[in-house]
Amino acid sequence: MYYRRIRDLRTDHDLRQIDVAEFLGCHEGVYRRYENGEREIPLWALLKLAERYDVSVDYMLGITDNRRKYGE
Repeated sequence: MYYRRIRDLRTDHDLRQIDVAEFLGCHEGVYRRYENGEREIPLWALLKLAERYDVSVDYMLGITDNRRKYGE
């Protein structure tokens, strides 16, 4: 489920896969596999993307539909 959210967040911010891959410091192919659900995204990358998109990790994982961070 999370891979759909990271793709949707990327497109909502008008970013290309290469843009996000560069932000994370990985190859575009590696990031593409995260989005396709072919490779599990590491925790450090999930946290970095949550911070970049200003959403909660719970939202990114599909646990909640509330984008807000805890305490906001």
